[in-house]
Amino acid sequence: MKLLIDANISWRIAKILAPVFEIIHIDKTNLHQPATDNQIWNYAKINDMIIVTNDEDFLNLSLLYGFPPKIILLRLGNQKTQIIADTITRHLSSILTLSNTENTGVLEILIKI
Repeated sequence: MKLLIDANISWRIAKILAPVFEIIHIDKTNLHQPATDNQIWNYAKINDMIIVTNDEDFLNLSLLYGFPPKIILLRLGNQKTQIIADTITRHLSSILTLSNTENTGVLEILIKI
């Protein structure tokens, strides 16, 4: 399971999550920056990656095209990078399930208040 972090999430998260996930930030790919959503979508599909984003446009692409790639849609609001990383790590089992299932393409992670 490989995660591709969208541009709307800090690149620092890849460093924090590297011990847990095979992960790369979009800025570290060979895509011209800023990459479009379609370019990110295609990159993730070709490289068998799950897109981690808080951009609902990827949900719309998933509804339009299906999957792969799969999407982790973060609905955490404006949080510090460490809080986002901790939240993703807490959902490891759900992320593994998403990665291993054939009939689910989107995992939505909400912040608990």
